[in-house]
Amino acid sequence: MSRIGKKPVAVPAGVTVELTSARGLNVKGPKGELSREFRPEVALQYDEVARAITVERLQDTRIANAMHGLTRALVQNMVTGVATGYEKKLEIFGTGYLAAVQGNVLQVRVGFANEVHKTIPAGLEVKCPDQQHIVVSGCDKQLVGQFAADVRAIRPSEPYLGKGIKYEGEVIRRKESKAAGKK
Repeated sequence: MSRIGKKPVAVPAGVTVELTSARGLNVKGPKGELSREFRPEVALQYDEVARAITVERLQDTRIANAMHGLTRALVQNMVTGVATGYEKKLEIFGTGYLAAVQGNVLQVRVGFANEVHKTIPAGLEVKCPDQQHIVVSGCDKQLVGQFAADVRAIRPSEPYLGKGIKYEGEVIRRKESKAAGKK
């Protein structure tokens, strides 16, 4: 029995929940709207009085046990996303390295011969408060994390000088150069 799967998901005020079927869920809130179909091994129930969503297993198989906790976590992420949203912050280090948003395109200069252009997916908001920081925000946790990972993958921070793109607060293990070992 999944400990996470047993917990009901509390629905905050201002968020509306609609079950499209025993497996489908639509969630609307101030930050946006999300919908998803879940696996047939689990069923969702919404209690309007308690304002809580519960996830139940329909079978007692190994895959149903795995999907129980996963489904509950996905539902929680949907409710949190439309209520408060998700945000990832990236930092750029390096001389001449910078980023800018123009329309729905993120332009990044990180030491290549040409600028790298990344199209911003629908449902995401990308800001550059200054040229060395990128803020990715939206209501879909998976989309926010994937776009931030794609931007970071353009030029990950390298261990010798630390130049590149990294998450805010990420610690890059530094190595010493070959010359530092000689005496």
